Amino acid sequence: MNGILNIDKPAGITSFGVVKKIRYLTGVKKVGHSGTLDPFATGVLLIFVGREATRNISKFANLEKEYYAKIKLGEKTDTADLTGKIIEKRQIPELSISQIETAFKSFIGKIQQIPPMYSAVKKNGIRLYKLARKGETVERKPREIEIKELKFQKLEKPFLEFSAVVSKGTYIRTLAEDIAEKLGTIGHLTELQRMRIGDFVVEKALNLNELDKEKIESQMISIEKIQ
Repeated sequence: MNGILNIDKPAGITSFGVVKKIRYLTGVKKVGHSGTLDPFATGVLLIFVGREATRNISKFANLEKEYYAKIKLGEKTDTADLTGKIIEKRQIPELSISQIETAFKSFIGKIQQIPPMYSAVKKNGIRLYKLARKGETVERKPREIEIKELKFQKLEKPFLEFSAVVSKGTYIRTLAEDIAEKLGTIGHLTELQRMRIGDFVVEKALNLNELDKEKIESQMISIEKIQ
């Protein structure tokens, strides 16, 4: 069994948790994924099944990604999302659509982004989230990312919704915090859905809870077809 599965990851499970479930359902040991999603996030997660498929994971790492996200303005959490503790509250200024769209335009293009402490980035061989859980904060080097599209969707205080098309390595949690700061307040993510990785779209993704070995075999995309 060798190929790729486009899974619609549900909320409440880690990306590795999805890998473990596919291993169990298929009996295949060599299973991996590309593009980690936080446990609270949903949407497209590419799962690679079999030795040949997993050897090709790196080829998919640079594909652009599209997200839908919702920010709760006025509250900052230690994780930058709804799973964390509220560490600061601030008033939300009156915001016009034109103000929001102007703020969004300032993020378009190649920008520098500092990875959040709650991330899988390593510092001296240790994952940052492990240090964060101990209450430690360390210096992180900014990374160049690219925001290809950033579109305002809706504002219903305290919630602001947007969509984004971004490059590899972009943290939407950090982008959300930066957007809130640009708008004169603070914020954290309450919803995040990955709509697309390259040509793999959420509309064609498989429901994890409905999968069995037979369905996996029939829905698996061969590496040869993509290459």
